[in-house]
Amino acid sequence: MSNISADSNPAAALPGPAAPVAQFFIPAAASLQERRPRTLKHGDTFAVFDYNGDALSGPGSPEGLFHCDTRYLSHFYLTINGQRPMLLSSTLRDDNATLTCDLTNPDLFDKNGKLALAHDLIHLRRSRFLWNARCYERVAVRNYDDRRQHVRIQIAFEADFADLFEVRGTVRARRGRHLPAIIEQDCVLLSYIGLDGRKRSTRFSFVPEPAEIRSNLLTYDLHLEPQQTKSLFFKFGCDQTSADRPSNRSFFLALRDARRALRASSSRAASIATSNEIFNEAARRSVSDLCMLMTDKAEGPYPYAGIPWFSTVFGRDALITALQTLWLDPEIARGVLGHLAANQATDIDPASDAEPGKILHEVRYGEMAELGEVPFRRYYGSIDSTPLFVILAGEYLKRTGDLATIDRLLPHVEAALTWVDEHGDRDGDGFIEYGRLTEEGLINQAWKDSHDSVFHADGTLARGPIAIVEVQAYVYAAWQSAAEIFRRTGRPERAASFLARAEGLRRAFDISFFDEELGTFVLALDGDKRPCRVRSSNAGHALFAGIAYPERVAQIARTLMSASSFCGWGIRTIPSTEPRYNPMSYHNGSIWPHDNALIASGLARYGYRAEAARIFEGLFAASTYIDLRRLPELLCGLPRQRARGPTFYPVACSPQAWAAAAPLSLLQSCLGLDFDPNGLHISFNVPQLPPFLDEVILRRLLIGNGSADVAIRRSGRQVVVDVMDRHGNVQVLTTA
Repeated sequence: MSNISADSNPAAALPGPAAPVAQFFIPAAASLQERRPRTLKHGDTFAVFDYNGDALSGPGSPEGLFHCDTRYLSHFYLTINGQRPMLLSSTLRDDNATLTCDLTNPDLFDKNGKLALAHDLIHLRRSRFLWNARCYERVAVRNYDDRRQHVRIQIAFEADFADLFEVRGTVRARRGRHLPAIIEQDCVLLSYIGLDGRKRSTRFSFVPEPAEIRSNLLTYDLHLEPQQTKSLFFKFGCDQTSADRPSNRSFFLALRDARRALRASSSRAASIATSNEIFNEAARRSVSDLCMLMTDKAEGPYPYAGIPWFSTVFGRDALITALQTLWLDPEIARGVLGHLAANQATDIDPASDAEPGKILHEVRYGEMAELGEVPFRRYYGSIDSTPLFVILAGEYLKRTGDLATIDRLLPHVEAALTWVDEHGDRDGDGFIEYGRLTEEGLINQAWKDSHDSVFHADGTLARGPIAIVEVQAYVYAAWQSAAEIFRRTGRPERAASFLARAEGLRRAFDISFFDEELGTFVLALDGDKRPCRVRSSNAGHALFAGIAYPERVAQIARTLMSASSFCGWGIRTIPSTEPRYNPMSYHNGSIWPHDNALIASGLARYGYRAEAARIFEGLFAASTYIDLRRLPELLCGLPRQRARGPTFYPVACSPQAWAAAAPLSLLQSCLGLDFDPNGLHISFNVPQLPPFLDEVILRRLLIGNGSADVAIRRSGRQVVVDVMDRHGNVQVLTTA
């Protein structure tokens, strides 16, 4: 029988910084790059572990098991004979299904200082995955000595039930209370009652029965014959109040189901194979990360933004991710549109920056959001989500011809367009401005939402309401999309009206935003309509949306690709010539993969595929220096130097959905890949391959009820397209 004792829960208090954090900033108290964590996700649950597979608690630690914005496991630490094992390797499967950590014993000494067990004789393999709000683990312990060995394996664990915003650095005046642990022979139940009155519980179950069980420690005494292996099974269930199958059986059944689900998710997408095996690894990781970040909603798949800080519904991030992957898997766009439509604002609510027709910015499920300690329970404070929603609806229709889905979405498209007219243009000047409705809302509500990301040429911060450059371009594209939607749904008069409005906005935008001296569009107009005469990557989004007149593009492209802006890895958010430039900042000189992918899409739109390929090469080169070939949320904007890798941003999320989608979008931009579902045409418009690719093979390019497999190859100075196979009446067209 086990020796069961009930200790007090040591996780009753959470340490933190000395003062509240303004504007929900993510402090860099602990570098994620230094920790290089291993991440897993399924549904509304994600986990962050170190290379050994442990979660080490302490101030600034982001590690643990999280569910619905609460940390259900804050400490998980394995030792052998009281010592931490030595790391051999730590790997995620290519499909992100499991984390495997191979460990071995260090030299172990007895109480007299005599060597009791030499190093590298005991092997421990930790295999772990998430499935349906549970974290499963098997620890296989094998004796490679030629003698019988006795080893003690101990598992220390705690659950602090900290809100994600506490983990990010926000200090709370009060917290809820921890309940005494309930200890049984095969499980320990840890619980917490929050100030919101909700009980949150972690059920830690295990097989076989340990030699000793405490409320924060398990002890196993294993006797291993030579070459013998013994397995320990653990399961952490979030809000699992009753027991289910024994942990050893449930491990294998859940692992089977998890792998099947990932295979089903990835099978929808077209496949990519190229002549560059390193890029193949990067592309596979991108697709796997997107599948992992995908969360099944009632309306379809929805990509959560990123781990660890943004594993939830974000409107802007998901809309851009869906646009980036529309060629690859249109089902993502359908799920995103459906879920955001279901959560579209219907009333004015200043606390959540909500107005009728507005599209979500962010949703949170934790205790602090429920209590209103942060405004993000259901928050609408983004200026760009609403026009991006209309853009995606139009692009989805052009990609798929799916009028049935568009018909269902039409009331929501109408509401979004009405919001632009009635709430977006605050002063009636024809441009769309943002400004928070309460002091608790976000100060800046475009994608660069840092408090200091919008400023004038002398560095002074712009006063709102602010008309940011890219949002005007998005509204232009949204009206173009609306025209296409209304044309296809039999309302040509409305279509013509929106085309006329779009052209009027284009003229006014060119007059107010283009600056000959800067050679690009200004960053924004402030509340006094003074232009923020700052060069920025934001101007590239105007190319993406198509609002720029063709005669402006050569000058804008030169500015974006200048040495002060393009640092070799990508285009900086702010060039080195501008005030507030800091390559280590979040938005004022860093490099964001998704930002670069949108700019490359815009450059390719106007025929600048060589520049798009140059951006592609820079980001791919950066990925070759990065663990798992995984592009993070952002990189520091320091110049690229020969034989050196990029400089990492300390608290960048990785994986991040729109960063994972960036290489896929960049590939489409270089290939000039487009679809016409009405004519069943797949077209390659002046395709170009970046220098690191000589061949690209795309399989299962879906259009209508048909598909095609296509090879794009370099032939001298030309790029040729070869149709390898097709199903249905699909045509593949190429223009040189």
